Amino acid sequence: MPHAPCLIFAVGNESRGDDALGPLLLREIARRLEAGAASDRYELIEDFQLQVENVLDMAERQLVLFIDAGHGTPAPFNFYRPQPQAIGHSTHALPPEALLPVFEQVLHRPPPPAYVLCIRGERFELGEEVSPQARRHYEAALAFTERLLANATVESWDALAGMP
Repeated sequence: MPHAPCLIFAVGNESRGDDALGPLLLREIARRLEAGAASDRYELIEDFQLQVENVLDMAERQLVLFIDAGHGTPAPFNFYRPQPQAIGHSTHALPPEALLPVFEQVLHRPPPPAYVLCIRGERFELGEEVSPQARRHYEAALAFTERLLANATVESWDALAGMP
């Protein structure tokens, strides 16, 4: 079975307040894709954190989008192309920047074009609800994601990189 050309990862923990923004956005994307005709163009993966094994999910893709919540992220969100960064050998959870060089090491070719949509969060404590501010940031990110999915090409996403 061929892979969908665009892979969307969402990472976060719904038990930790605004850390739920990534999974919540991914589920809304899934709901909207099911109602449309383009659902076969996207594969959606949700997890608590990224791991080395996720490079295999990235293989054979044309685009990869990572969605996460971040403390200190410019409001309402930041959309950018991550730059590859080396990682330590003792870590299990990885940022998108660390997956890119791992992809090249494991699969011996450059990774597909990757982008990060980081939604500003305010509260990340265990047992917290999503904050009112983060809900507003989520709504802005959802509208932006609709623009991304309407034209899922490297050229289009590059033109939008750096935009909130």
